[in-house]
Amino acid sequence: MFEIVFLGTSASAPSARRNLPSLLVKHDEYRFLVDCGEGTQRQILQAGIGFKRMNKILITHGHLDHILGLAGLISTFMRWEAIEDIEIMAGKSALERIHDLVYGVVLRGTKTPMPIRLTPISPGIIFDGGDFFIEAFPVQHRGPDNLGYKFQEKGRRPFLPEKADQLGIPPGPWRRDLVDGSPVVLPDGRRIQPDEVLGDYRPGTLLVVVGDSGETASLVEHVRGADALVIESTYLEEETELAAHFAHLTARQAAELAQQAGVRRLYLTHFSRRYREKDILQEAQAIFPNTIAARDFDAHMIRHEDEKGDVDAG
Repeated sequence: MFEIVFLGTSASAPSARRNLPSLLVKHDEYRFLVDCGEGTQRQILQAGIGFKRMNKILITHGHLDHILGLAGLISTFMRWEAIEDIEIMAGKSALERIHDLVYGVVLRGTKTPMPIRLTPISPGIIFDGGDFFIEAFPVQHRGPDNLGYKFQEKGRRPFLPEKADQLGIPPGPWRRDLVDGSPVVLPDGRRIQPDEVLGDYRPGTLLVVVGDSGETASLVEHVRGADALVIESTYLEEETELAAHFAHLTARQAAELAQQAGVRRLYLTHFSRRYREKDILQEAQAIFPNTIAARDFDAHMIRHEDEKGDVDAG
């Protein structure tokens, strides 16, 4: 299960109710900030999240509305917050711009109380948390090295304690080894196979986050079957040509992607100030009814469908 908190849902410039792009993904003790638009640190405080363990930042691309908040965030970390280290992960070209911002503007030779790591990444698995991993994949937008991120829980076969009780398996290492898929020999000499106490395989939760994108054809396989897809919706269909010119999506295009890829729930974000939220939703929901227009400070729990086929998305 993942939790997402939207910290900024506006495109290019903030509005009275929407800040610049940023969201937080949480999984157990891990916290990942995805993009960091100007003012993100204040959004974090207003959301009541706090800065604890806020040390892994994933950047979708290097446009200023997605990275300018790094300057203030790092400055605050240097002076007010106790944090062990900061790792900023992004494609090569975005990381070059971030380097100039951090070392040319914020630090300028100042020694930091914590190490700052700028980690260049490319498509593939970029983080493994044991029971989940993060995979980066290419996204087509203006400029090179744009990335989307898949937060994927690893599938598992659930342990069935009632089966273990029926077989008289005592608590302790025997049950642990069976959960890990290893056969065990009990103190009474009986040999127990994992299949005797494990249920059917259950896929893990899949959350996909896409920043800015100028097309959807290359995204279909990357987002297929996602329990939740977060993606931009800068324009409405009436301005398709303008969207194409600036390499952005319309609400309709995002909805068509969700429908084609079998996504369970669609979260739209990165809205132009020229549109009303209800018009964005109307366009998208006509294609894909299970669509939500994200608002700043919205929080949603994302998990794979349960036994009844429902999805808990907040």
